[in-house]
Amino acid sequence: MTRSDSKRRAAVLGSPIAHSLSPVLHRAAYSALGLDDWSYDRFEIDEEALPEFFGKLGPDWAGLSLTMPLKRAVIPLLDGISDTAASVEAVNTVVFTEDGQRLGDNTDIPGMVNALREHGIEQVDSAAILGAGATASSALAALARICTGEVVAYVRSEARAAEMRQWGERLDVDVRTADWADAEQALRAPLVIATTPAGTTDALASAVPERPATLFDVLYDPWPTTLAARWSAYGGAVVSGLDLLVHQAVLQVEQMTGRAPAPLGVMRKAGEHALTDR
Repeated sequence: MTRSDSKRRAAVLGSPIAHSLSPVLHRAAYSALGLDDWSYDRFEIDEEALPEFFGKLGPDWAGLSLTMPLKRAVIPLLDGISDTAASVEAVNTVVFTEDGQRLGDNTDIPGMVNALREHGIEQVDSAAILGAGATASSALAALARICTGEVVAYVRSEARAAEMRQWGERLDVDVRTADWADAEQALRAPLVIATTPAGTTDALASAVPERPATLFDVLYDPWPTTLAARWSAYGGAVVSGLDLLVHQAVLQVEQMTGRAPAPLGVMRKAGEHALTDR
């Protein structure tokens, strides 16, 4: 009996986790793929509880999706991680192999690249990042694949600036840091990636240029953000957090089930419906 024909379990872990759309996306994929015996749940798990949770997982488990604060905490519990995950020291996907190994990957990075590609962005000569957290490092890793020139990261502290420069060196990306007070300048870049929490970029909306290029705003709830709404109103292209969530989930489904391609359109529609109902 193959993995795809067996009764299998998967879930998303994190804290907080109640808001996660991952169950909606993965369950929609299972239904479309005919995996009627597969289940996908969510569990409120913090760093302290993670080792015990892992210790109780049986052979029926196919994989896990991980969100904050577990993306780095999980690494010591794994048998190996991909080069992509190692590049940013962050795992958002764990696959349990048939021979009992627990392997980590990061689908956020190729998910960003694929979301941009879907919107016609194959390559840019420069870019700007708003923020400097864990998502910003994944954005840098994605830009390492598509940006041929300088990336400017707008941050709030010298400590964050130093972190982004270090990530740039590690990922071989030409990174320059700038103070958040000058973040309005970021909006003139060919590609702007906003990685900050909800509400952080609202004050920048009034500075959107008359002919904006492309904004990738990693938030999806609430949507649109104030910045994304103004960007669209001015005719700029907008890539949403739901685009990212769906594309990274597609890769997770393919890895966990062994079925490819995963039904991207079905998963996106399920996510859109779930957000509309909130």
